[in-house]
Amino acid sequence: TFRSIAYKHGIMRPGLNAILGPTGSGKSSFLDVLAARKDPAGLSGEVLINGALQPPNFKCLSGYVVQDDIVMGTLTVRENLCFSAALRLSSQISPREKEARVNHLISELALNKVADAKVGTQLIRGISGGERKRTSIGMELIIDPSVLFLDEPTTGLDASTAYSVLLLLKRSVSKDMNVLQKYNILNTNISYLNGVFSNDIVGYACEAHNNPADFFLDIINGSSAAVNMTKIQNNGGTCQQSIEDQLVEKYKNCSYARSLKAELERITRAKDNNIKAKCHTITYTSSFFHQLRWVLWRTFWNLMLNPQTSVAQLAVTTLMAAIVGAIFYGVKDDQSGIQNRFGVLFFITTNQCFSTLSAAELFITERKLFIHEYTSGYYRVSVYFLSKILSDIITQRTVPTILFTCVVYFMIGLKPTVAAFFIFMLTVILVSCAAVSMTMAISADQSVVAVANIFMTISFIFMMIFSGLLVNLKSIMDWLSWLKYLSIPRYGLEALEINEFVGLKFCGNVSAVMSSPAADILMCTGEQHLTFQGIDYSSWGLWHNHIALTLMTLIFLIIAYIKLRFIPKFS
Repeated sequence: TFRSIAYKHGIMRPGLNAILGPTGSGKSSFLDVLAARKDPAGLSGEVLINGALQPPNFKCLSGYVVQDDIVMGTLTVRENLCFSAALRLSSQISPREKEARVNHLISELALNKVADAKVGTQLIRGISGGERKRTSIGMELIIDPSVLFLDEPTTGLDASTAYSVLLLLKRSVSKDMNVLQKYNILNTNISYLNGVFSNDIVGYACEAHNNPADFFLDIINGSSAAVNMTKIQNNGGTCQQSIEDQLVEKYKNCSYARSLKAELERITRAKDNNIKAKCHTITYTSSFFHQLRWVLWRTFWNLMLNPQTSVAQLAVTTLMAAIVGAIFYGVKDDQSGIQNRFGVLFFITTNQCFSTLSAAELFITERKLFIHEYTSGYYRVSVYFLSKILSDIITQRTVPTILFTCVVYFMIGLKPTVAAFFIFMLTVILVSCAAVSMTMAISADQSVVAVANIFMTISFIFMMIFSGLLVNLKSIMDWLSWLKYLSIPRYGLEALEINEFVGLKFCGNVSAVMSSPAADILMCTGEQHLTFQGIDYSSWGLWHNHIALTLMTLIFLIIAYIKLRFIPKFS
């Protein structure tokens, strides 16, 4: 039982099979149970395949077309099908044979005209709804599954497109394939049920112009005009038995139910009762590195083809760098130079942290796609995780950071040495990597981007307080001072300060300054500023910040992977 719905028994024979029922009747749950994609906790009973228990990797052997058509919109129809073929077909099949199968499937699906067109996203115009649905079906048909499940394959399509999809499924069915579909409405002529409903026992007849499927569901729900007409004919009286009871009783006594029961008893006797159902497992047809190569290709290509994450990211980074460089342009070696350097270094580290909030969408927006492809045996969790990490760190963090550094560093006029420039760049990159890793660790198991953003914003605000600018870290009470060790901006700011301030002088003519009344409050060297901030400016004092940022990055990535590994993957 599941959600108070009891699925008794039945047989799905080779060919087209439809699960018919009104909204909320349990069609999706039933379909997921049959497809081994429902959490087995709380379920009882058995699902047999050709008289034997489902294999543990049944999800990987069968096809499952979800209702929402989760395909990569930035790729073309051919690229999506090639991706499925590369990861789901056996590694013993040559690339040429896989390509030939893709081309054959494109012809079978009547997608030749749009084979090299992008599927489409909210920003990219793509193919039509019917072509998108056929692409989703093709992603599953590529492995030539024995059983193909479809969750409302005609939802959202007009009548003509829905009819073409059904014709496609009918053509695709071979004598060894079983296609199970879930429908809210099924427009078909069911002579057997017409006879059941219109006989003397039930007493309802479907009018010629009415859809039989709609008529049957209305009768069961008691909302049909036929029900009202029957009440009128009976002078408002009600039958002793409810409609449901009459239908159940009629079904039990019919020849079809008796033959089905006999066949089920025969199958049960033939089944080996000593074999127990095994836990669901995921099997793969390709190696780790083969999967990594293909998933990396798709992830990088998706980023490059998405203007929101490629062009816009670089444009915003360049604009921000130009604005910051203009505000702090040409810092001087005087007392104002200390404040300006301290301020811009703080802003850069803080900006790197808050700019990583966009990474919250990394796992959330593709959650359905990831779960579907993982459970279907496309790739391992580690492969998906590594591809997302590498693509995001390289394209969204490293490249924009290098661009930002090149613009800002020379406009501001920071320390003009090669070593200082590259240490600056390395530090900013490590700050960005640590911040984005924390973002991933927080958002990996979240389902709503806004909730993840709230947690990350609060975390970054507390880290910013303990970075060293807003409050002098030496003045913080002992029972709170330990929080500074959890601050990503603090490590970045300390490293940037040491890199910039060591060796700088801010007083010009020392003799004139020393005779000034304000000599006691002036800071004439960068080392004085660092000492006042409580910063160790030795070599270890510099590099221990980079080590800390690297360790924080690794720890947060491990947390993110563990969360991604154990998120619920059943429907």
